[in-house]
Amino acid sequence: MSIGLIGKKVGMTRIFTDEGEAIAVTVIDVSDNIFLDKKTQEKDGYTAVQVAFDAQKESRLNQPDAGQFKAHGGTPKRVVREFRLESDEQLPEVDHPGMELFEEGQWIDVIGTSKGKGFQGVMRRHNFHGQHMTHGSMMHRRPGAIAPGSTPGRVFKNQKMPGHQGVERRTVQNLKIVQKRAEDNVILISGAVPGAKGSYVIIRPAKKKEGPVQDLKAKAGDNAGGGEEAASE
Repeated sequence: MSIGLIGKKVGMTRIFTDEGEAIAVTVIDVSDNIFLDKKTQEKDGYTAVQVAFDAQKESRLNQPDAGQFKAHGGTPKRVVREFRLESDEQLPEVDHPGMELFEEGQWIDVIGTSKGKGFQGVMRRHNFHGQHMTHGSMMHRRPGAIAPGSTPGRVFKNQKMPGHQGVERRTVQNLKIVQKRAEDNVILISGAVPGAKGSYVIIRPAKKKEGPVQDLKAKAGDNAGGGEEAASE
């Protein structure tokens, strides 16, 4: 796997290409990510990096979470996610990941929590066609039979029935980064992503489509070199 980012969904808008084509995009704020902890094969038995996002008051943390942030010198955050890596060589050397992890035009997957719809019937929840609307029928939007009679004498698991819809983890694959705006610390992603405005999402390189290869160590070296040149001037 690869390192990703945690972001906050700002909303949707559209941008225009040079040819005048309108593209619907989702705006994701990725301004407050930090690397909280790094897991190594020798110490932990696997390789991973923990990313934290969205500052909050320390008084709102429970003791275990507050102790974790103090132990690693990080400012308290609301969301912490772990990204598995294949080897220790992939562990980053920087402390604050940002949009430099991704390139414009790169394919990505976005994970979010879908909007809550409340209690819904089978037509909206499962796209049922519905039953007869005329000839005295009173079963217009009802599900109909949910199981055979005496055999098996029960309702099978995962039967599609009315119930709560939404508030579920959903992954949308193969979206494209249309634009990066460094001055605003936002990424513009083509199409829609799961969740309401203000909800958290996880952005990671696409698993089924290849894109530009991320290299944090090289980018860290470039940034350090730029700082040295500025200091020398």
